[in-house]
Amino acid sequence: MTIRINRVYTRSGDEGYTGLVSGTRVRKNDPRVNSYGEIDELNATLGLVRAHLTPETQELDPLLENLQQELFDLGSELATPPGTTYPGMWQAASSDVATLENLCDQFSTGLPELTSFILPGGSKLVAHLHLARTVCRRAERNIVSLAEDLERQASSEHLPFNSEIIKYVNRLSDLLFVWCRWSLDKQGLVAPLWIQAAKRQP
Repeated sequence: MTIRINRVYTRSGDEGYTGLVSGTRVRKNDPRVNSYGEIDELNATLGLVRAHLTPETQELDPLLENLQQELFDLGSELATPPGTTYPGMWQAASSDVATLENLCDQFSTGLPELTSFILPGGSKLVAHLHLARTVCRRAERNIVSLAEDLERQASSEHLPFNSEIIKYVNRLSDLLFVWCRWSLDKQGLVAPLWIQAAKRQP
């Protein structure tokens, strides 16, 4: 896949249409465009996370960079209609999901047991990790909607959807939550917990 970016604006989207990897033109609010747009936002949010890493949490940087690379690949897969591929195309696979699960297990080791839900925050880094987690969940919801749309079309057009994409994004949100807890622990901070309404002081 050859990529050439000679100028930022092309005017080709001025009427509200954009091109998929196959060359097909669709509206910019098409479910497929929404899906990879959310992945783009998630990628940008991970960039914010990396900018707020501390000396204690710096080991996350190469892992976050790899995730950003994979999210570009994932966005490309979402921008490629089923049945259309290109040489060297990355596609989410069960091995990628397993890698995220292994990271969840690795960074969960030694963390204290949770006795309540966690409030987003605790430090600048963790606040941005929580933001990334919620953007990831929103991306997941949009991807599920896209998959359902394709399933409704499948009876007549036989359009398969890679179900590993949903698993990948779901597991990534889990990993971001684990990193929220791990980062606070590394910074010597305690996670702010949700307190039930009946127990909260006015």
